[in-house]
Amino acid sequence: MAALVFHGILRSTVNLLSPLYISTCLIVDMLVPIAFKNYKPGKREIVLAGDLGGTKINIALYQPGENSFSVLRQQSFHSKDYTSLTDVIKQFAGNDKIPGTICIAVAGPVIDGKVKITNLPWELDSSKISNELNTQVVFINDLEANAFGLAALKKDELFNLCEGSEEQKGNIGIIAPGTGLGEAGLYWDGRYYHPFATEGGHSAFASRTALDVELYNWLSKQYKYICWEHVVSGMGIHNIFRFLTEEKKNEIPGWLEKELETEDPSAVISENAIAGKSEVCVQAMELFVRYLATESSSLVLKYKATGGLFLSGGIPPKILPLLQKEKWQQLFFESDRMEKLLQQTPVNVILNEKTPLLGAAYYGAYNV
Repeated sequence: MAALVFHGILRSTVNLLSPLYISTCLIVDMLVPIAFKNYKPGKREIVLAGDLGGTKINIALYQPGENSFSVLRQQSFHSKDYTSLTDVIKQFAGNDKIPGTICIAVAGPVIDGKVKITNLPWELDSSKISNELNTQVVFINDLEANAFGLAALKKDELFNLCEGSEEQKGNIGIIAPGTGLGEAGLYWDGRYYHPFATEGGHSAFASRTALDVELYNWLSKQYKYICWEHVVSGMGIHNIFRFLTEEKKNEIPGWLEKELETEDPSAVISENAIAGKSEVCVQAMELFVRYLATESSSLVLKYKATGGLFLSGGIPPKILPLLQKEKWQQLFFESDRMEKLLQQTPVNVILNEKTPLLGAAYYGAYNV
């Protein structure tokens, strides 16, 4: 089986012991060495890649090159304005020929090419859509795509929260709060990384403090099952804010109430917290950051992700002023006997919001 391996150290040949790899490899200056299973020398077909979330759909045409992918055309669509992915792809393509491979990163578990989008009322079947478009359509979980997208990242597209140990190798974890909460991992085989999807964002929320218990009890009146997505996501920010105002009776200024009625609540809350204009917004985001740090450290421990943790998704890059290193590390390291392991784990925020889209392009070109 042929393979494409991206590695951060340039060399002319690569000797791989595993039968899954051969020594014919494309070596590029990459931060994370990702293994791909289906690289063919000279393969340069255009790929249509998509990132389908509960809020928007990003689509782009990519031309694979020697050392990178070139964007030929890209466009964003509002997910709720459409009832069919096929219609979105056709509108994007227009009169142009649809490429031979389409890879779409989707927010939900992909099983046998089928997926029910988590925060959108869509049920998709790759075989059906392949027939409709007369081309090969592949779905990949959006966080798995995010993991494959690490192959495209540059150092200046990261914001460091914990330096960790450069000598420490091991698995990698990704946590991505946005419309929902996504989590994924990359298994380290001793030489290269292999991305895998999870649905860890839907695992049960665990309270640590008396205030957490109060929040849990309040949420349980609205949801049958309380998961991390209910507190570490856009909806989570709004849930925490409502708990502080409805249950804990914190006052909402009139001007803030008007903004919440006309704009995205999570954006309003986080922006006013950053600006320091509202005490209740500051409190809400302090809780959000604590929950993000808590679940992040749990993810590292569950994966033994000593190779690093990446914070992705739509929210972390927008709230960098709230992710102060000293405070983050205090929250992230809080794990009793495993504190040393967490201290050795590098933590970075991914600043490139197109990482899942790039990951879908790499997967479509070299892993299908």
